[in-house]
Amino acid sequence: MSESFWAVVPAGGAGTRLWPLSRRASPKFLHDLTGAGRTLIQTTVDRLAPLAGDRFLVVTGATHLAAVTAQLPEVDPAWIVAEPSPRDSMAAIGLAAALLERHDPEAVMGSFAADHVVTDPDGFRDCVRLAAAVARDGWLVTIGIEPTQPATGFGYVELGAELPHHPGVAAVREFVEKPSAEVATSYVASGRYRWNAGMFVARPSVLLDLLATPDPGFAAALRGIAAAPDTLAEVWPTLPRIAIDHAVAEPAAAAGRVAVVPGTFGWDDVGDFASLTSLIIPDPAGGPAILGDPTLVRSVDATGLVVPQGGRVVAVVGLDDVVVVDTGDAVLVTTRARAQDVRAIVADLADSAPELT
Repeated sequence: MSESFWAVVPAGGAGTRLWPLSRRASPKFLHDLTGAGRTLIQTTVDRLAPLAGDRFLVVTGATHLAAVTAQLPEVDPAWIVAEPSPRDSMAAIGLAAALLERHDPEAVMGSFAADHVVTDPDGFRDCVRLAAAVARDGWLVTIGIEPTQPATGFGYVELGAELPHHPGVAAVREFVEKPSAEVATSYVASGRYRWNAGMFVARPSVLLDLLATPDPGFAAALRGIAAAPDTLAEVWPTLPRIAIDHAVAEPAAAAGRVAVVPGTFGWDDVGDFASLTSLIIPDPAGGPAILGDPTLVRSVDATGLVVPQGGRVVAVVGLDDVVVVDTGDAVLVTTRARAQDVRAIVADLADSAPELT
């Protein structure tokens, strides 16, 4: 990769659908959720290091700054930026773009979430290399994951015509919100859609100029912070709270400025316990998958996932696709089918027992 490629890692969010493992003070990217011996943010940096070298810019919450810095000793602390409060992905990624625009005018940046899992790092890096080459020509590039099922929990990207000078890369017709099961099935059957994994590659100036088209004040504020970093605390709360998909990707796609590199490298956003279960090596004896000390789990005629982090024995009998998570101060019992509904418990606890969230 060119020395002008920078890896941007937004590390935010609370991962509420993985409660009680993931919490506001210790979100999922700070945990080893696959048994790999490395946390999600560490494995993100690991797979990007062959492309970026030491050119990383991490944007995380102020409350997570110390933990992120401790987990990433290979990243220059000067390039681990703390956002004063959550403002969604456009502010975080836009601030990174503004800082890089001033630091390295020739840079190409790739933004990759800190809490995703990639099972084929080499295939991932091949896609990023191609995306960076397209981005140098002035495109905003996204990497679209080839769907393995008609998932309703992801947004989709519709592929248009192939770019003339970049074989295998297509223009984006549109970004589509999370569809119904029927619509998702039609998308997968058509072969024209990819999952939107939230991966974006662009020149920082291109990204900010695309933002400036619908919202010139937003782009100017981000550039202003980069020019005068001591204004961050004052300006940050005034920034719009909006995702990069809505702020830039969707309007830019409508204007014919977005390209998509199809990816087949195996990807998961670890969005809930159903997703997490599929990433853990199953019990060869047919019992539930275990994340943690297997000596603490006893099961009879049971399948699903057990996370014994409370230091006590967890026993499961006669239940299929069950999810049991014990963290010592909280116990979650649900099913894989209802995994998305865990966030409703977090919403309730936010009012009645915020210390547990």
